[in-house]
Amino acid sequence: MAETPARNGSATLFSPFRMGKFDLSHRVVLAPMTRCRALNGIPGAALAKYYTQRSTDGGFLISEGTSISATAAGFPHVPGIYTEEQVQAWKTVVDAVHAKGSVIFCQLWHVGRASHQVYQPDGMPPISSTSKPISKRWRILLPDGSYGTYPSPRALQTHEIEDVVEHYRQAALNAIRAGFDGIEIHSAHGYLLDQFLKDGINDRTDQYGGCLSNRSRFLLKVVHAVVSAIGAYRVGVRISPAIDHLDAMDSDPLKLGLHVVDQLNKLQQKISGKLSYVHVTQPRYTAYGQTESGRPGSEDAEAEFMRSLRRAYEGTFICSGGFTRELGMQVIENGDANLVSYGRLFIANPDLAMRFKLNAPLNKYVRKTFYTQDPVVGYTDYPYFGSLSRL
Repeated sequence: MAETPARNGSATLFSPFRMGKFDLSHRVVLAPMTRCRALNGIPGAALAKYYTQRSTDGGFLISEGTSISATAAGFPHVPGIYTEEQVQAWKTVVDAVHAKGSVIFCQLWHVGRASHQVYQPDGMPPISSTSKPISKRWRILLPDGSYGTYPSPRALQTHEIEDVVEHYRQAALNAIRAGFDGIEIHSAHGYLLDQFLKDGINDRTDQYGGCLSNRSRFLLKVVHAVVSAIGAYRVGVRISPAIDHLDAMDSDPLKLGLHVVDQLNKLQQKISGKLSYVHVTQPRYTAYGQTESGRPGSEDAEAEFMRSLRRAYEGTFICSGGFTRELGMQVIENGDANLVSYGRLFIANPDLAMRFKLNAPLNKYVRKTFYTQDPVVGYTDYPYFGSLSRL
């Protein structure tokens, strides 16, 4: 049976939690965030410093989106995990994080149509579930710092999908060789796997299009392949059924989310083992978040959406998307999540867990430095609270 959330006044963001085989000392998770500091796709000293700054003894970190192949990138200077040089470079980062006592997963990423010919081998079109481009409402960051429009992608042929599944499997093996404790499959936010899940994008007529079971087939193949390669306890899955980022809209987000969760539950029952977690983005993190304007919709309806997925999933549930300290405390206390991941607040506050515990003031983040290549400014130069740097 699915776990039913229950109010638990004794649990807080600072309570320990056992996530599968990993003992965590608190529940404040570093969310995966693209930062564009891995020059030429190679993680270097700047990344090692950035992640160790945000490490705590018993803390949990999820890496930025990490390309699984040469066709996977859609931002400048994002790290990869598909060459030996990248694997060896990640080892230095992971070793530094482990020295601080943290657990770290690598987020495996393919952006699909959210790319551009400039990022593709031989200037080829990016791949997707469809040949429809992302609308001009959205702009892509190019290597020279300018913004361009998304090109028309090439819909993957049916037989090619197995090749991409293999890229995920090999990337997972590479991540474990690099020392990561596990991986997160990025199936959210309008990127490749989400482009198959969402009926607002997927217009295929083969076995990967149409009904929910077909649209989820690609993701489930990836999950099966990765679980078989490295073990279920090392695998997390991120989904965002209600998020419209990069035109990723679905006609029935709750039905989609419940279907994916049900399939993951069935996989767990089949293998008699649990995935590490499911990571779901709160509906409030929608396109309006790009401008940080007032949030639309009903808070109660959004909370019930997340609660429905949390009730359905038989395992560890991570939520993310615009959480504050107070909102994080609330979802943990109410049993609506086991862990909460933080993005922008963690960018500006390397000691976020400590600040939350002390209820200390927070540094403000500077959005214009999110995606620059500077190894220090806006990356590793945010100050700690006083002299405290450990939880």
